[in-house]
Amino acid sequence: MSTDAAIAANRFGFGARPGDLDRLGGRAREALLAQLTGPAPLLNDAALPGSRQLLAQIDAQRKEAQTGAVKLAQLLRDVFAPAYAADVAARVRQAVTSDRDFAERLVHFWSNHFAVSIDKAAVLGLAGTMEREAIRPHVLGRFSDLLLAVEQHPAMLLYLDNQQSIGPNSPLAKLADRRGRDLGLNENLGREILELHTLGVDAGYTQDDVRALATMITGWSIGGGAAQARGLAAQLRGGGEPGAFYFRAAFHEPGSRQLLGRRYGEDGLAQGVNALRDLAVNAHTARHVSTKLARHFVADDPPPALVDRMTHAWMQSQGDLPAVYRALINSPESWQQPLAKYKTPTDYLYSAFRMLALPLQGRAQEIRMFEMLGQRAFAPGSPAGWPDRSADWDGSSALLKRLELAQQLGQRLGTNRDAGKVAEATLAPVLSTETRASIARAEDGAQALTLLLAAPEFMRR
Repeated sequence: MSTDAAIAANRFGFGARPGDLDRLGGRAREALLAQLTGPAPLLNDAALPGSRQLLAQIDAQRKEAQTGAVKLAQLLRDVFAPAYAADVAARVRQAVTSDRDFAERLVHFWSNHFAVSIDKAAVLGLAGTMEREAIRPHVLGRFSDLLLAVEQHPAMLLYLDNQQSIGPNSPLAKLADRRGRDLGLNENLGREILELHTLGVDAGYTQDDVRALATMITGWSIGGGAAQARGLAAQLRGGGEPGAFYFRAAFHEPGSRQLLGRRYGEDGLAQGVNALRDLAVNAHTARHVSTKLARHFVADDPPPALVDRMTHAWMQSQGDLPAVYRALINSPESWQQPLAKYKTPTDYLYSAFRMLALPLQGRAQEIRMFEMLGQRAFAPGSPAGWPDRSADWDGSSALLKRLELAQQLGQRLGTNRDAGKVAEATLAPVLSTETRASIARAEDGAQALTLLLAAPEFMRR
């Protein structure tokens, strides 16, 4: 077994299963690169409802309720909570069982990059649909297509309130003004696109740029009435297929706009689309996102030479993501330090399920494991997503929770898993003499498995 095989499975994937290291052998890099040429890592589960289906269901039930007999918050819980649970169960199952877990990890990276949080009730049932509908199909394509798909998805529009952003001089704003109402511009989505999704906070853009982009994407909304959680006038509700992206021309601020020194003429929906496509190939975007990718896969403080190669690949290919991934895989820095990254709670659980070949039954207690360790699915708490550095996850309280879980799994599985054999099959190239010895000296199978799950080599990737 080679160290490269261990790095490929445990750093670039979600953890080695018994047999994976032998399968990868001396061709670990080639195996990762092969995952970039196959089909998109879709989640094909006919039982999972899409965003249109969910929002159309809410739209229909609100109409039946007429004047508010059914409270919206309760309606959202009734429809969205089961959809959320099903999405999370399917997502975990795919991560744990997939043979293309590098491609699958890329899906999770981009979901966190374009973070939405179920802390907002309107997003509860839609976060998983955004990953399925906007992220998965574009993970192996161009960043511009991924960016547009995400920013136009109902989950993102609702999370950052863009569905109710009204241009100050739009036809609707003028109508509202005549009726004594004040409908305003919402800058949330415009700001996060620049700060988090593309350029990065240090790119030198100004508040004027934020406002310009926010103005250019006024009218980016959702069809039907479900998007209008505050019961605005009928003009705000009408038009479009319920649950689908819908450009509301009456919301859109007329006129040309300047963003980052470039002038964008008035062109309705296309004005914002053109701006996002330019942001996707901006040099600041290339460096910002390449740095995040390198940090996620290689080291908390990624090697500058690696980031430079990835940024160059981005610019040369005009944001072709597989070209950037290939630069990541082909760079020597990506393979020099085994165990350089401390696992997040999600990484820890996925790798435990894979290493121990644990069956997934979609039960609630399986999902609660993630909450117990502090990383509930689609709940990062802010648009910045979950942090990606060791210091954010390796505190004493968090470690204690992992050790408690390790002990529970050891007691449950110790009689039918040989910890020594499992360790050699999944971690052998990076397994220390001390860890081997401690497992060998264990009093019984339960303690041996607990020690493996608590070992430094298993805590890192």
